[in-house]
Amino acid sequence: MEVTEAHVYPVDDERVKAFATITFDNCFIVRDLKIINGPKGLFVAMPSRRRKDGTFKDTAHPLNSETRRMIEAKVLEEYRRVVVNGEGAKRRYED
Repeated sequence: MEVTEAHVYPVDDERVKAFATITFDNCFIVRDLKIINGPKGLFVAMPSRRRKDGTFKDTAHPLNSETRRMIEAKVLEEYRRVVVNGEGAKRRYED
């Protein structure tokens, strides 16, 4: 499974730097990932919902660290490209 497309939408916020949408294998899309500026730098937070008790629960997430690293690498690469280079908010990955 590969990320075949990434969209990054920067926002003007101190903590949440952008929202992202990714597509896997040109056939499955995941929306509302967040790029967050945490104490150790940027990281990607998976989509989540607020529960009745006020806590958050991921609605979609990788089941292993290898997949998490792959997603984070692609999303942060696209974020840097969009923010640093001022390029458009969409990238299609071709292998």
